[in-house]
Amino acid sequence: MAVETAAFTAVVALLITAAASQTPPTAYSNHTVGGPAGWFFNATKNISATNYSSWAASQTFNLGDFLIFRTNSNQTVIQSYNNLTTFQSCSFDDASDNDTVQYNGGDTNFDKPLIIQVPLTIKGSNYFFSDANDGVQCQEGMAFEIQVNTGLGLPPSLNQPPPPPYATPPDSNSVQMPPLMIPGTKDNGSSKTIANSRGELFFIAVMVLLLLC
Repeated sequence: MAVETAAFTAVVALLITAAASQTPPTAYSNHTVGGPAGWFFNATKNISATNYSSWAASQTFNLGDFLIFRTNSNQTVIQSYNNLTTFQSCSFDDASDNDTVQYNGGDTNFDKPLIIQVPLTIKGSNYFFSDANDGVQCQEGMAFEIQVNTGLGLPPSLNQPPPPPYATPPDSNSVQMPPLMIPGTKDNGSSKTIANSRGELFFIAVMVLLLLC
């Protein structure tokens, strides 16, 4: 009986824990990648500053959250949506523009402090890695995968349609004014413009003068 009671208590505890973990979020969160270690690579020891996969496993990510990369220009930040091949290759050379984003491509000025803020806007698998040093940083631990949940959904600031494409305004010299219409006439396809009417009036005046002469 004591064993059954203990087993029942353990099951109840697991159910309570599972229910608590599924409690919907009440606000959006910012996640500092790597915690205090940040997003860095030790080139001397050829290792990443921390285990980023373990860090990611300790977090819960939802749409509208931000990843904060506290890093410098010695590293890069590549994000790929649902593209495991790109992630495993530690390179985005063959990736599609629709599923991979390069937030920082490096800088000729090394050791330049950077803070890169990445919004989570795609639900499902999201992959992050640094392709610096021809992918060596990624191969040596600067890579992690996260699962993005729905949460509160995207906030309006991240859920706006893209602006319309920019169109160059026409040259002022090429702008043609519409013809002026004679007051009182209707535009039914046979209306006369002032310019045409003046020409007809001149022709009539000439004919009248010829008849008078």
